[in-house]
Amino acid sequence: MDEYEPTQAGRAIEDFVDTQLSNWYVRLCRRRFWKGEYEHDKICAYQTLYECMETVLSLMAPIAPFFSDAIFNNLNQVTGRQKVASIHHADFPKSNPAYRDVSLEQRMQLAQDISSLVLSLRKKVNIKVRQPLGKVLIPILNAEMQHQIEKVSDLILSEVNVKQIQFLTDSEGFIKKKIKPNFKALGNRLGAKMKPVAAAIGVFSQEEISRLEKDKKIVLILDGEPLELVLGDVEINSEDIPGWTVAVKGNLTVALDVTVTPELLNEGNARELVNRIQKIRKDSGFEVTDRVEVKIAAKDTLTTSVAQFSDYICMEILADSLEIVPDIQDGTEIEVNDISLKVIVTKKGA
Repeated sequence: MDEYEPTQAGRAIEDFVDTQLSNWYVRLCRRRFWKGEYEHDKICAYQTLYECMETVLSLMAPIAPFFSDAIFNNLNQVTGRQKVASIHHADFPKSNPAYRDVSLEQRMQLAQDISSLVLSLRKKVNIKVRQPLGKVLIPILNAEMQHQIEKVSDLILSEVNVKQIQFLTDSEGFIKKKIKPNFKALGNRLGAKMKPVAAAIGVFSQEEISRLEKDKKIVLILDGEPLELVLGDVEINSEDIPGWTVAVKGNLTVALDVTVTPELLNEGNARELVNRIQKIRKDSGFEVTDRVEVKIAAKDTLTTSVAQFSDYICMEILADSLEIVPDIQDGTEIEVNDISLKVIVTKKGA
């Protein structure tokens, strides 16, 4: 802003609102916003969101003067926090370094990166997020990395619907890495040396690749002269292992166990059923708090899934009763993982 770069400022605001605030914080806090009484945790969630919105509006006011002023006034009329008639009469926000928690930012970035990699692997093998999986393996570069991931492990497991994170202190022998030069990064810098450097990178051992990932740099000796390579000078990928699929981002590697056991399949069916019944509730015009009674004409493996996870299903769909019946003449036909069945969802007391 000070150097009159409104485009860069606008994009920075957009990235924060889209990537961090909306698609991460708000989405992960839905239950905090909607479930339970208006107590300490819910108040914290709302106040954090309010402060973010108010600050973002102040930051974007010079770029979007009318839009920011309209939303600011809507908020301020309720809270009266700012004793001004317009956002353009309020002080511009100032950063306070004391508010930053760099360690928290780092582990939250790890959570986002790991979640993104695992979700990309699910998409690669066409396994829906509602289908639980057993395990994610993460090779760790140091004890601090493991400590940081452990602090956000519950968040990651919930986000990617996997049961367990397992850490590998030495991935050699399990995860095989492939390395090649980043010609775009190295080309201009090396010129005629590009060919011998590319050849040297191509024969890196697994130990050398691991050292480059840990130290983020490595020194080559070419014609008796040292040449430092950094992590951005190369592209590192991993080979898939039978029963697993692997993804890499920078020095972060994840391996996802894609085996769906009968137990995991049953839970996946239950989650899919919840999704379908929630849609029926919405299409029927039920209120969010309405209690319901459900009858299901289930067959095949779905009978086992419903019986095993009936408590979970009832809790999610606000059902006071969930009955498996031999047949349903009317009702709504749905499909759960390619299995067709009929259900009846009625509002309690209707």
